[in-house]
Amino acid sequence: MKASFTRSPRDSARRGRPRRGFRTRRTALALALAGAVGITGAAVLVGALPYGGHRSPAHPGTRAGPSAASSGAAPSPGAPGIGDPLLPLDGNGGYTVRHYTLAFDWRTPRTPFEAGTTISATATQALSRFDLDFAGNTLHTVTVDGAPATAVRDGDELVVTPAKPIPRGSTFTVRVTYTADPTQRRHRSDAIAHYGWVPTPDGTVLYPQPNGAKMIFPANDHPSLRAPVTFRITTPADLSAVANGRLVERVRRPDGRVRWTYDSEQPLAAQLVQVAIGKFAFAESTGPHGLPVRDVVPDGLVTDTEAYRSLTPGHLAWLERRLGPYPFSRYGVLVGDTDLPVALETQSLSLVPRADLLGDRVDAERNLVHELTHHWTGDSVAIRRWSDLWLSEGHASFYERLYSDTHGGDSFEAAMRAAYEQHDQWRHDDGAPAEPGTEPSLFKQMRYDGSALVLYALREKVGEETFDRIERSWVTKYRGRAVGTRDFVALASEVAGEDLNAFLTPWLYGAHTPPMPGHPDWQVDPVQD
Repeated sequence: MKASFTRSPRDSARRGRPRRGFRTRRTALALALAGAVGITGAAVLVGALPYGGHRSPAHPGTRAGPSAASSGAAPSPGAPGIGDPLLPLDGNGGYTVRHYTLAFDWRTPRTPFEAGTTISATATQALSRFDLDFAGNTLHTVTVDGAPATAVRDGDELVVTPAKPIPRGSTFTVRVTYTADPTQRRHRSDAIAHYGWVPTPDGTVLYPQPNGAKMIFPANDHPSLRAPVTFRITTPADLSAVANGRLVERVRRPDGRVRWTYDSEQPLAAQLVQVAIGKFAFAESTGPHGLPVRDVVPDGLVTDTEAYRSLTPGHLAWLERRLGPYPFSRYGVLVGDTDLPVALETQSLSLVPRADLLGDRVDAERNLVHELTHHWTGDSVAIRRWSDLWLSEGHASFYERLYSDTHGGDSFEAAMRAAYEQHDQWRHDDGAPAEPGTEPSLFKQMRYDGSALVLYALREKVGEETFDRIERSWVTKYRGRAVGTRDFVALASEVAGEDLNAFLTPWLYGAHTPPMPGHPDWQVDPVQD
């Protein structure tokens, strides 16, 4: 989907893929894939309910965190979702995931392959049953602590009933084996377009945002819920595999196939998981303070993308001067050999489509800085609810625009003025920045430059020096945590030394765009139905 709000010649001349008018877009194996993943073993009763026949959440709003259940309460079902108002069945209640191990036995492109997922979790209530987010794929076995469990499909939920209830506070292990379908994708009518598995000429990349991880592995899939991941991916000898984090081991097996093991190093949300398979070159360099930088590039694109990929250390240094130290152990760009229209901030390894790196330098840098900024705001500081998405996309768009202003792009002020003119229209069409209204409105223009405009207004209100202190405080105080809009308003007020609720509330929730501080001549265009 093409969407661009700016009226500059540069933006209007962009190609048909989405540009930064809003964005181009964080234990034991089920089966040790030392050989082909087998599907025999403990039996499991697999059933299904009609698609869409979801149960209502047993405990609306239940999160994978401290349970409201009293000590010694009778076992009861975990909620089928955490109660996010926009996507109420995302995530699951009654437990916290401690660790995932994903095992993929990849064969050939667009061909189903055997897979297994092992989940280590802690019960936050006494559980009679619990849900996993898991869509499609051919289910084989489900066990809980080694014993066969009953598993019933309910739309995109996999409802698991263990052989015996799980006591509150206990750790348990779920193993799921299945045949994965690497062609499974879904469509959205916003900036994301297609998500899930993304085929490439010789393999795949992943685009799990917003809730497509369930097409890839059984998960507790909500951006506020994170856990470390171990990846064990077996490929033919002529292909490579890459995933988030650090390569732990690469082993050639007696049959000639290769098993790649990666460790995510830090917890990550299911929507930020990346697994890519193909004929890759690994280009390694260093960023500020010796930070390891690893780009993963299809063999035929190494030379053509090198010029823009080599800019990453400079981008890191520029952002560190504004937001403080990069929050993860490594970074890199995964070049997607695909027509995917958007990029994605998959944690420590941003997915960037090839077209983004083969065109105009200004456009390329905007895309690269946008995805890198997300590693501070979106990956490290995660959102608590989907309505908080403006905090993630708005910050990435703000710094993308700020960087571009002094690196050959459009004037930052001109871009914000153009956004201001269209802000009432965006509110009318897609809801206020922190109040999308409907789930299909999530990844629309308002969440990108429309939300960057809120940050611009705050900077105009408090001054650049105070704004910069707010930003550094935000990513420092909440590093590694999931937080929301109220947290941001409270922290901004604390740092600024004044109550900013009355100023920010109409910007974030109002039906109409407030006056822009310092710019009384800025006018909002009339709304067109």
